[in-house]
Amino acid sequence: MTLLGPSRSHTARPRAPRPGAGRVLTHVLVVALSLAVVVPVGWVLLASLKRKSEFFGSPWTLPEGLHVSNYADAFVSAHLGQYFLTSVLVTALGLVFVLAVSVPAAYVIARYAFRGRRLVEIALLGGLFVNVNYIVVPIFLMLVGWDRSLLDVLPGGFFIDNPAVLSLVYAATSIPFTVYLLTAYFRSIPVEYEEAAAVDGASRFRIMTAIMLPMARPAVTTVILFNFLAYWNDFIISLTLLPGEGKTLQVGLLNLFTAQKAAADYGRLYAGMVIVIVPVLIVYVVIQRRLIEGMASGGVKG
Repeated sequence: MTLLGPSRSHTARPRAPRPGAGRVLTHVLVVALSLAVVVPVGWVLLASLKRKSEFFGSPWTLPEGLHVSNYADAFVSAHLGQYFLTSVLVTALGLVFVLAVSVPAAYVIARYAFRGRRLVEIALLGGLFVNVNYIVVPIFLMLVGWDRSLLDVLPGGFFIDNPAVLSLVYAATSIPFTVYLLTAYFRSIPVEYEEAAAVDGASRFRIMTAIMLPMARPAVTTVILFNFLAYWNDFIISLTLLPGEGKTLQVGLLNLFTAQKAAADYGRLYAGMVIVIVPVLIVYVVIQRRLIEGMASGGVKG
């Protein structure tokens, strides 16, 4: 008879769950989409550093040197520096105008009951379905008519070929979307914060600026990003309302592209493309953290 020692209990370690087919497919799609964005941007960046003679070989060869003179030529010779400043001015003014109007309007619609509020909300919702590119010609004709009425006072005109007026048009056409998004976010904020501030003697304007606006920072960041992209990338409106020399960067880049077809100076052309892309990337890098935080807080808000 054999004696058996004390049996050892072997606890089975839980195996890590294997990634499912759906998760693997999601990762593959994310990588593919990332490459679809990164590869063209990287290729344009490398092409902007090539000399003219390097474009007649393989398009995938690395540049023989860092020919940053393409950027200097694009800024000075092709006047992209002037167009860049015009785009910055128009975009910044447009953001200031739209926020100055949309933030108070959204707060009032979200928090105060007044006669005709439902009608105002329906009108704003209707504005979401209006494509501004379809009404740019009526806007242009309206501004031309205003300039004709001021011909005796301002012979050179005021409304056409004016960056500030272009900024106003940008802001006016983006108000429905901005007010709609901010109104929804203001309504998600508990009213107890306003009541506590009112008990302390804060005015309505102070409640909006010091209490509600900081709490709505994620929504404000979102509308800034979307409106910035719309203003910066616009082509049709700026081409129509700025027919003179003070063009925006998008229109100036088209003129550069047309000119380079005959000169075959593609290095300067790709340098101009990089000049257009870089501000968008910088803005996204600056505010992407707040944007992600805002999306996360919006997802867990009760």
